[in-house]
Amino acid sequence: MRGVFAFFQSWFVPLMTGLLALGSGMSVHVRAAEPAKALVHSVYDGDATQSFVPDAAIVRRMVDRGVQAVAGTNDLAAAWRRFIKPSDVVGFRVVSAPGSISGTRPAVVEALIASLLSCGHPARQIVIWDKRASDLILAGYPKMAERLGLRWAATEEVGWDESHSYDNATIGRLLIGDLEFNRRDQANVGRKSFVSRLLTRYVTKIIPVTPLLSHHLLWVNGQITNLSLGAVDNTMRFEQEAGRLAEALPEVCALDDLFPRLAFGVTDALICQYRGEERTYLHYALTLNQLRFSTDPVALDALSVDDIRKARATNPTDGEKPFKTELYNNCALLDMGIADLNQITVKTLSAP
Repeated sequence: MRGVFAFFQSWFVPLMTGLLALGSGMSVHVRAAEPAKALVHSVYDGDATQSFVPDAAIVRRMVDRGVQAVAGTNDLAAAWRRFIKPSDVVGFRVVSAPGSISGTRPAVVEALIASLLSCGHPARQIVIWDKRASDLILAGYPKMAERLGLRWAATEEVGWDESHSYDNATIGRLLIGDLEFNRRDQANVGRKSFVSRLLTRYVTKIIPVTPLLSHHLLWVNGQITNLSLGAVDNTMRFEQEAGRLAEALPEVCALDDLFPRLAFGVTDALICQYRGEERTYLHYALTLNQLRFSTDPVALDALSVDDIRKARATNPTDGEKPFKTELYNNCALLDMGIADLNQITVKTLSAP
């Protein structure tokens, strides 16, 4: 609906104003609408990592600075209150399959949670989540959750809500764990991807914390990719083709159980791994020592794509072909954020 209203305001209203003016003989000058812009706060500390290992104390200071910046206040508690109510259940969406080095780094997640806890939010109302329990376990998140007294959850383990779904005509092979797997021989089965009950019945605010990590079809394994693919089942039908991903992922993200619940996003840009996808290839990695904060997940991803493109251009490899995806432009068309780098302002801050 936001796209419809934006279209109405930017096209229909000026047109009718002009027509009415012509009919009355008046001279009217209609000013073109300013293009929307996005703001990203990038917190930098050159000592944030040593040999690809994060310094927990420095990362915590970076997190506090970033949360305050994205909220527009120097008061940490007030910054968190801008996004999170005392009654909210906050879900930190992590990317654990690549492990603790190339995926979302546990030090960043723990710093975010410690920052929120320091402002009085109850630990029982915080959950760390990803799609698969095995990935979370191998990355060490259950131990962190136990130490901090909060929950961890895998969306496929919690199960899928049959009353909340995304419908797409693309039909693929259903996998064990998909809600309709046992109905796969029935007609018209496989068109829907169902949202996890974790999100429809429990989590009320989502904070995606995603790495600056390459993706073989979408450039970056970032905010949009993980917010969508981790939240619903029956995604294999999209994951083999860039065009299908570019169409489906923005529509999944736009579901009422996802995008409207987004508090803000964090890109873990301590390290940029520009090749390798979910495998840890540190010879294809750069240390950036940044954490990026924004209420615009598309802008965060656009910056990450730009970083990966530049890193690959600087360090070329034989046989690597450039590819194109319309994912981020499609997100922009749905008014989910800004994909044009020229319309993204990056404010670089230093940790205190």
